[in-house]
Amino acid sequence: MRSPPARPAAPSRAPQGRGCRCRAPGSRGAAAASGAKSAFHRSQTLGYRNGFAYSRLPTVGIGRERLYVNQLSQAELDELSNKRPTLTYGQAKQAPPSDFIPAHVAFDKKVLKFDAYFQEDVPISTEEHFRVRHVGIYYYLEDDSMSVMEPIVENSGIPQGKLIKRQRIPKNDRGDHYHWKDLNRGMNITIYGKTFRIVDCDPFTQVFLESQGIELNPPEKMIFDSYTELRKMPIRMYVTPSDFDQFKQFLTFDKKVLRFYAIWDDTENMFGENRSFIIHYYLADDTVEVREIHERNDGRDPFPVMIRRQRLPKAFVDKMKTFPRCVLEVSDHEVLEWYTARDFAVGKPVTLLGRNFFIYDCDEFTRQFYHEKFGITDFQSVDVRKPPPEEVPQFIPPYNGFGFLDDSMQNCFSLLPKPPRKNYLKMLENDHKVLRYQVTLESPNPEERKRRFILSYFLSTDMISIYEPPVRNSGIIGGKYLGKTKVPKPGSTTENAVYYEPADLTIGAMVEVFGHRFIITDADEYVLNYMESNAESVPAATLQSLRDHFAPRRAAVQAAESQPAAGMGRQELEELVKQVQEQLKHHNYLSNSSMREAFLHHDKDASGYLDKAEFFALCNRFNLPVDNALVNKLINLCSHGENKISYQDFIRAFSC
Repeated sequence: MRSPPARPAAPSRAPQGRGCRCRAPGSRGAAAASGAKSAFHRSQTLGYRNGFAYSRLPTVGIGRERLYVNQLSQAELDELSNKRPTLTYGQAKQAPPSDFIPAHVAFDKKVLKFDAYFQEDVPISTEEHFRVRHVGIYYYLEDDSMSVMEPIVENSGIPQGKLIKRQRIPKNDRGDHYHWKDLNRGMNITIYGKTFRIVDCDPFTQVFLESQGIELNPPEKMIFDSYTELRKMPIRMYVTPSDFDQFKQFLTFDKKVLRFYAIWDDTENMFGENRSFIIHYYLADDTVEVREIHERNDGRDPFPVMIRRQRLPKAFVDKMKTFPRCVLEVSDHEVLEWYTARDFAVGKPVTLLGRNFFIYDCDEFTRQFYHEKFGITDFQSVDVRKPPPEEVPQFIPPYNGFGFLDDSMQNCFSLLPKPPRKNYLKMLENDHKVLRYQVTLESPNPEERKRRFILSYFLSTDMISIYEPPVRNSGIIGGKYLGKTKVPKPGSTTENAVYYEPADLTIGAMVEVFGHRFIITDADEYVLNYMESNAESVPAATLQSLRDHFAPRRAAVQAAESQPAAGMGRQELEELVKQVQEQLKHHNYLSNSSMREAFLHHDKDASGYLDKAEFFALCNRFNLPVDNALVNKLINLCSHGENKISYQDFIRAFSC
């Protein structure tokens, strides 16, 4: 219980006017002469000094009247003026006066509550003439404002809640407002033309008013609405003497439905299939509904109901054969028996409008209903699921030779094939790195065995290309023999294709390319350098075969370098090679990349020397300026004996 404040209540507030009010000349003097108040604002009691809040005592009140509450009276002043000082013990100290507390602080969150009601006329109803509505009147002590609240009643149909918002309520036409002194139990109060009867208050309000010297009237009994109390009475129950009552069935089994899971086997007809359905039996009115269970991508229109909710006939009368069912509705006169809950059972077929449904399961509520109603407990679900089809193994067709094997295989996996993934890191590391080998064709025809080919292995993509250098008067058109492609090894399948690698390309090895067999007879010197730099990833047999093949050639080159032709020093030979290169650049000579391969091809024993006839034939083939003085001098310096010429230094001069 809240206790009232010990000090007297603060004076009621008068309306404060902020705007400027116009007065006639001399009105202020007249108001002062008559004793009327001309200023209604209150003195401020709170302020700030040096950034700190402090309180100060007001000296004047409303109307600029001087306040004597916080000042000494005349008797106290006379007592102080006549008091003589004593030197022994001094004057007794008095307790300091209590600090001033504003009204909005003293009465903060202190509210008076009164229970009341009012009557409201109901002119448009024949069952009630007036309505009693209960309200609560709240009086806020901090600012003398009031509000009227009506508790919300469920399903009342009346806007309830806050009837009068918090404000100062006018008391009369003279501008007075209601004060807490005007409120008491057992009285009528008129607010905005509506009369409220106050019947009681809460304990805090009672204690507060009694502490202020107000004598409270005895509490009254709250009046309740007669029509509302009538509606709270229980509804009278009527008992129908009939054996079967449809209304009782509806009230008993409303929203209770039996659910059965069934299939309709339509495979006897063309394009028929097994379709799943749900049969609903409504216990409230003995109606049946059949709903189809749609599966994703079943190709059927999404109609949820196959048979709408209705009573379904089970047996017709004999005269039903001539009954025009296409235009008239079937009634009880034409039906001998209707479907009931006894006609549905798990594991048994049922014919609904000419369609045979097989019930294979039901829900838990249906099981409980049949157990309580008919005593049936045997509900063994029937497995109607089709056995899964045998998984057909996926056979990849053999490679037809068109396109790459990985690229063509994507057509076997998807209608929209995607390109196979590439190893971009390998492509960047081995870009422009090519291993070149000289190969011969293995064939029973001696003319075919004389053909020479250049096999290029691209390290970035593991592809192989074969080029045949043109030979004049050979009767065979040279050029590209095989474009860039991956070549699988013999015996590899399309599911697990194994392709040729640099480790498989050794001197004397046979490479089978799409039914054609090639034998590696020679290799570029770059192949040996690459194998030696990557010796950890190359088999030792492959690296040793290349070293054995290049050993005689390297020995001949070292011998030629150690003993230059015609006793000429190595430094002078290098200077002559540079002079030839400068002169060729001056004449815009274009070097031929296949020239070195041609000289290597004619060097059968890999000695580094060629006959003069073969040497000059190759020079004429590549249009080398042999008539030039410097070139002629270089040929003489590269001569070894009478019929041999060292072509290594000579080719180096033309590879600028």
